[in-house]
Amino acid sequence: MTDLNAFVTRERVEGAEDGPLAGKTVAVKDNISTEGVATTCGSDMLADYVPPYDATVVQRLKDAGATIVGKANMDEFGMGTTTETSAFGPTLNPHDEDRVPGGSSGGSAAAVAADEADLALGSDTGGSIRCPAAFCGVVGIKPTYGLVSRYGLVAYANSLEQIGPMAPTVEEAAALLDVIAGPDERDATTRYDTRDGHPTEETTYADAVDGDVEGLEIGVPTELVEGADEAVTETFWDALADLEAAGATYEEVSLPSVEHAVEAYYVIAMSEASSNLARFDGVRYGSSGGFDGNWNEAFSEARSEGFGEEVKRRILLGTYALSAGYHDKYYKQAQDARSWLKRDFDEAFEEVDVLASPTMPVLPMELGESLEDPLTMYLADANTVPVNLANLPAISVPAGKADGLPVGLQLTGPKFGEETVIRAGSALA
Repeated sequence: MTDLNAFVTRERVEGAEDGPLAGKTVAVKDNISTEGVATTCGSDMLADYVPPYDATVVQRLKDAGATIVGKANMDEFGMGTTTETSAFGPTLNPHDEDRVPGGSSGGSAAAVAADEADLALGSDTGGSIRCPAAFCGVVGIKPTYGLVSRYGLVAYANSLEQIGPMAPTVEEAAALLDVIAGPDERDATTRYDTRDGHPTEETTYADAVDGDVEGLEIGVPTELVEGADEAVTETFWDALADLEAAGATYEEVSLPSVEHAVEAYYVIAMSEASSNLARFDGVRYGSSGGFDGNWNEAFSEARSEGFGEEVKRRILLGTYALSAGYHDKYYKQAQDARSWLKRDFDEAFEEVDVLASPTMPVLPMELGESLEDPLTMYLADANTVPVNLANLPAISVPAGKADGLPVGLQLTGPKFGEETVIRAGSALA
């Protein structure tokens, strides 16, 4: 089989002898810290960086008996939808090697789809777990913000991103979520109490995998279906018919605010990225640009050489959006749109249990197709970014194939409603 370039680093790290994941191999996205194993974030800037500590999720994998088999390729610093912006070359889609696997966790999804790992961890800032899960025909879960510790995740956009599981089936993804979920004293967004609806005690998500959707009320946001390709929507409606045959009902709902979700997401994400990536200056972190007595020139050279074009684009746009005179015009309005979106979701969940849509509105793109047109790449995230803006849980499950390529169905639940989306997803995968 062709090398899919699913891994940046292949290095085996054995976990405990016993545990719920004993005997399972796991690919870890290369923006999640692994002690003694290079963590590059898909960037030349961190090509030689070896963390001195494990992320909380990695330690939990080890404690559960999992064997880590390498660091999965990704879009540089998580910025991309195709895993083509990686400094280490693109990852190929196992279903069609002339097409992209999705991003930014494309290496993780491809590794699972190609049986190069049993399971994988990805991170999801605007769809970066669900997009490659859909394009590669696997299951991906984006947890509610605060369910899984972000300690050890190299930050892109703090208020949006979450680590989550990828697996061949919903059952295996839920079992992996059981291992990594839960409070962490090093991440204040995780806790067991009633604030913001956090679980008050440990939950076993694998127990929800029973396929029982009898009486489940599904809402279909018209705005997230109308813009999708015809081949995608046909496959989506066929999968929804399967859920209906299993006892669920569905109705169309409206989320007017999603019209502005992509714009709001990219303003917020790029603004946070411009701040988070300031630490990569060749002094504190990252490759050095050399120093001849002028720190500003050294700083500029290090970032010019170390960052790829997409990362530079997002840093520049984020810095602009936060600059004096433009903060209220762009960043503040984006946050207002985010609040509007959250209200729309809250109102929808007063009427239905979950929301269903195609995960991606298009089939996997051909390699190189979207690199020359970043706007097309950004618009492909239309169905996934609303979930991150609202900090909700969502799962992408295989819905079938169109033109021989995988199509994903996305199920979104209310905050900390992982059990509901997992139960619904398990009726299909």
